[in-house]
Amino acid sequence: MTVLILTAEQDVTADMVVARLHEQGVPMVRLDPADLPGKAVLSADYAHGDFDGYLSVNGHVLSMGGLRSVWVRRPGEPAAHAAEPSPWLTAETKQALFGMLYSASTRWMNHPRRAEQARHKPWQLRVAHSSGFAVPPTVITTAPRVAQQFVEEYRQVVVKSASGPPPGEPPVALPTTLIGPDADFSGVAAGPALLQQYIPKRADIRLTCIGNQLFAARKVAEAGQVDGRFGETGHGWEPIPVPGRISRSVQEYTAFTGLAYAAFDFAEDEDDVWWFLEGNQGGQFGFIELETGQPISEAVALWLSQRRPAAKGH
Repeated sequence: MTVLILTAEQDVTADMVVARLHEQGVPMVRLDPADLPGKAVLSADYAHGDFDGYLSVNGHVLSMGGLRSVWVRRPGEPAAHAAEPSPWLTAETKQALFGMLYSASTRWMNHPRRAEQARHKPWQLRVAHSSGFAVPPTVITTAPRVAQQFVEEYRQVVVKSASGPPPGEPPVALPTTLIGPDADFSGVAAGPALLQQYIPKRADIRLTCIGNQLFAARKVAEAGQVDGRFGETGHGWEPIPVPGRISRSVQEYTAFTGLAYAAFDFAEDEDDVWWFLEGNQGGQFGFIELETGQPISEAVALWLSQRRPAAKGH
């Protein structure tokens, strides 16, 4: 039984998991969908009431009947490396590859359908509320007056992207930015704005969830820091225990979303409250493991190597 890893060729985080799988003696195949067709070949047969499918990657042949699990890590766009790429060829290749993989009985980290839904920040916030997390008051609006009223009520507010930074240069979205009531909100009418009450924090928390295993790390924040991803604080990430209430909320969140993997970001305030900022279905963990020594890549490899059948719909 073989693990399939869908990711780009240059992916250090995936390299860490590949090394753990080799240590465990678990067969694996690594494929960037951008290399199909070309470096990789697929074939699926639906006949006589049965199904069989094969992937050939760098001389390694993987049968769908021998597929143990699929890790959707950082895959390239299907057919992006083809001799004559096109939107049509990408769509056809995606249909063929994922249609074949969906036909197999396997476990997913994470199933693309689940991951796509989990990317939507407004839905994330709703699920986080219902899972018991502390969530800062938030509004997403295209109405300048609504944005103005929200900032007047909460005074210190951050504006951020709902979907993350767009690809390409130059950047067309602002980073997470602190604003006040004197800001000009007329531009909100041109596109949705996500406004959130600013949480003065003493630390950033990154919690990585793999199945039922949780790994939390903490980094002391600078006074007045807005976005913990940018700027040096003079402090590194350190492993910390996960409070019981947070553990319960994480398990409710992942059970509802159907995610086998998620990376959560929290802001810790002066009262030890962990405020939910984001649940990233494909977040990085390599930098956390390297700084803290937490065995996250080993946990991912162990989850992928399990033979337990996937639940229906996953």
